[in-house]
Parts: sequence; C-alpha cells; structure tokens
Amino acid sequence: MGRHDREFVGKGRKPTNVSLDMALVAEAKELGINISRACEAGLIEQIAKERGRLWQRENASALASSNDYVEQHGLPLSRHRQF
Repeated sequence: MGRHDREFVGKGRKPTNVSLDMALVAEAKELGINISRACEAGLIEQIAKERGRLWQRENASALASSNDYVEQHGLPLSRHRQF
C-alpha cells in the first residue's frame, strides 16, 4: 500500500456511476476482478500523478534554483561522501 493509498483508507465509500467499455467489464468479470476496486486503484494512481505534476509546476523555480546551485558549486557536503 503506497502513501497515496493510505490517504483514502477509512474515508468511507460513495456509490458512483461510471461508464466503462463493455468488453473491459466482461473480461474483468470473467477474470474475477473487482471492478470497483480496480477503478479505485486507477483513480488513486491518477491522483498521485496529477499531484506530482502540480507539485513540480508549483515548485519549478525552487527546483531550478537548486539545480543551478549544484551546477555552479557541486553538491553540498560532497567532500564527506564515502563513495
């Protein structure tokens, strides 16, 4: 269970109508896949990706500044590295 999975544990469940490709639903049922849980897992993954994308956009200037510093001065404390 990843960090984002834990954010949703114990929050309750909400019935939701979702339109899915009929062939996918049929194959999922044939394979014994819990469609609600599979959709939930996919939604968790998409939320995590979007949060990551937004975080990178919101922190782009700080990341660029940090990268510039490392390019100019090297890694801080690198002289203490043992590898």
